Amino acid sequence: MKAAVYDECGAPEVLNYKEVPDPKLSASDILIDVEAISIEGGDLFNRRLTPPPKPDYIVGYASAGTVIAVGEQVTSRKVGDRVTGFASDGSHASLRALPVDQTWLVPDGVALAEAAAVPISFGTAYHCLFARGALQAGETVLVQAAAGGVGLAAVQLAKNAGARVIAVSSGADRLSTLQSLGVDHVIDHHRSDVAEAVLELTAGEGAKLVVDPVGTTLPASLRALSSDGRLVFVGNAGGGDLTLDLWPALQANQALFGVFMGTKFTVPQVSATVDTLLSQVAQSKFRVFLDKQFPLASAAAAHAYAEYGRPFGRVILLPRQGALA
Repeated sequence: MKAAVYDECGAPEVLNYKEVPDPKLSASDILIDVEAISIEGGDLFNRRLTPPPKPDYIVGYASAGTVIAVGEQVTSRKVGDRVTGFASDGSHASLRALPVDQTWLVPDGVALAEAAAVPISFGTAYHCLFARGALQAGETVLVQAAAGGVGLAAVQLAKNAGARVIAVSSGADRLSTLQSLGVDHVIDHHRSDVAEAVLELTAGEGAKLVVDPVGTTLPASLRALSSDGRLVFVGNAGGGDLTLDLWPALQANQALFGVFMGTKFTVPQVSATVDTLLSQVAQSKFRVFLDKQFPLASAAAAHAYAEYGRPFGRVILLPRQGALA
């Protein structure tokens, strides 16, 4: 099979497109003919900073495609099913073997490129808002990096739940699109101090819930949080150490929750949530934003764009040329 691999961590140029052995299928796996790969923030972080455990290492969390073989113990999937799946590596390839419980059936009406992005973007946003953040209708939620995959999912899910949503991004076009999704207020972090703007918008109270996928923005997120508020931090898109002075949080009786979805997707309740989210995307209840598509052979260029090009939503890799079903 063809894959984008690397032998040492570093800049996007460490990725090489080459022929590698096909994956082996275990009894509880399904083999997928991959048609779309969603480049996730963790893919960029791992390629940049994590030494690969073996030569020709295939990075990548999220991909979708068609089942072409099933292990002998698999009864819930069959050849021909359209599926999307998650694992800690292996997405940047034309074939992928995945444990069946790390995959979801893709409903009619959802393109495979969209389906590749849903589990991590929407699944993570849902977990941050509701499982950890306990968001209630009428509360004010601040979403940092609202133009990213998790951010775009979070603002839509929060508005659907009846929250007052403040979205942080930059640039007139990006802010305008966020407003079209129904967010109540947008903040350009290049033009305004985010915490001061939130306090002004909330008459000094602050946001009851903050979702922060960036990491480097945690001090501002904490300053924007109300007394007794909840701060959910997920990932570290900004890079660097996650450091925070917790004394103000203690004094204000604030709660901080970390979210790492890599260990959550096989939990039955979380997995069922992804099924529901896929169904809601099929019903056009939520929109999956895809910024740009690249052939898998151009994985290095795609990573560079995802890392430095400020995409609005997810960047997609296509192992095949041509339109997706």
